[in-house]
Amino acid sequence: MKRFLIILVAIFIGLQFVRPEKNLSDKAPGPDHLAVLYPPSAEVKALIERSCYDCHTNNTRYPWYANVQPVAWWLNDHVTEAKEHFNFEEFGSYSKKRQIHKLEEIVEEVGEAKMPLPSYLYIHGDARLTSDEIKSLGDWVDAVLDQVSEP
Repeated sequence: MKRFLIILVAIFIGLQFVRPEKNLSDKAPGPDHLAVLYPPSAEVKALIERSCYDCHTNNTRYPWYANVQPVAWWLNDHVTEAKEHFNFEEFGSYSKKRQIHKLEEIVEEVGEAKMPLPSYLYIHGDARLTSDEIKSLGDWVDAVLDQVSEP
């Protein structure tokens, strides 16, 4: 049993040297960023930064435990998958049809409390949206939808 624990600890320590690339960018939001194309109010900007940007932009604020393997791998996969679904920084590069679909999904996912993910809220309670914040976000997204949908 002692030998097994020593091997297990050695493997765990060895894993700490195999790290995924972090989702970090020192660039300012570019011209394709949704909030650059359709600037939100200060309130909405603050809530999307707090509740959405960690997973849906190219710049994640990592907590301390993101430096521990295998947690870092799980977080990296999670952020990569989230950005495949929607990335604020690539919104302008989406086709008009995809832009409309993604905006509709934002309203649906947030309105049904599917976003932010419950697993994210467990650790990041400040990302939880109030009903007023959900309404403000929905109003902004609806205004963007109106602009995107114009011929």
